[in-house]
Amino acid sequence: VYKRQYNLCMLLKGVNHMHYTGTVWRPPYEASSLLLEVTAGCTHHKCKFCTLYDDIPFRFRMSPIEDIDADLKEAKGRFRLSNGTHISRTFLVGANPFVLKAARLWEIASLIRRYFPANKSIGCFSRITDITLKTDEELLALRDAGYNGLTIGIETGNDEALKFMNKGYEAQDIAAQCRRLDKAGIAYNFFYLTGISGKGNGEKGAKDTADICNQLHPQIIGANMLTIYPNAELYQEMQKGNWQEETEIEKYKELRTLVDNLHIPVWFAAGGASNAIPIQGTLPRDKGKILYVLDKIIQSVKEEELRCYRENLPHL
Repeated sequence: VYKRQYNLCMLLKGVNHMHYTGTVWRPPYEASSLLLEVTAGCTHHKCKFCTLYDDIPFRFRMSPIEDIDADLKEAKGRFRLSNGTHISRTFLVGANPFVLKAARLWEIASLIRRYFPANKSIGCFSRITDITLKTDEELLALRDAGYNGLTIGIETGNDEALKFMNKGYEAQDIAAQCRRLDKAGIAYNFFYLTGISGKGNGEKGAKDTADICNQLHPQIIGANMLTIYPNAELYQEMQKGNWQEETEIEKYKELRTLVDNLHIPVWFAAGGASNAIPIQGTLPRDKGKILYVLDKIIQSVKEEELRCYRENLPHL
């Protein structure tokens, strides 16, 4: 069952002078959130597979507080939800806004509350290394300020893949930093990248990822399938023979291994554009149904059909 939701970014982007830089990315589940730009680009910008921020002419920019204030003022004055309710959640736009200093994040939260007193929570993308920069006391203060429901692209729990792709952290860092979020009461969601471990290594990567996730408490695990574009550094590695891509069927076998080895209560969704066949459900309740669907795909769908979808997929 899909519920139609308004994308506040698209509604606001055509209004006056809201500040948005390049393509605006947000998780599917943030469709009804107010999208507020506070950073542009990625502080890391070294992952070999990633091309999401190539249209931004600089790697990272912090929005001036004056721009953030102006955007909130404009949103308050110009935007009204169709049902007349107030904005209850804000999603900070940028590759990893949680990298900002705690004081800056708290200042942004204060501005949001000033313009939208009914706003209950603030989410954003975060790298694992962004959490490392915060003390336990700062994480608690940010939770009190409304930060909750961070989205973290862990990609995998396999150290070899993390190192090769230049993610900038190891699997043990995922566990350590997310335990700190658990302690602070900050909820979080994971993105898993099916295919990141490469040909012949996918199912091991899935087991390693499940091992990490089973130690933690993510609310959502969203699975995206690796799609390699010519402007990605990973494409060059493939041309040099340093890395081989999984077949599409291998990716579904990998995804099956991940689901089969997850033993925590979590909402699982493979629903983004990179997934040719959307799959979602609540674990462990729907595990049998999800595995059944994955088995049917593996057994019945032709590699050529799935490959055709992948090769004709426009930029995500």
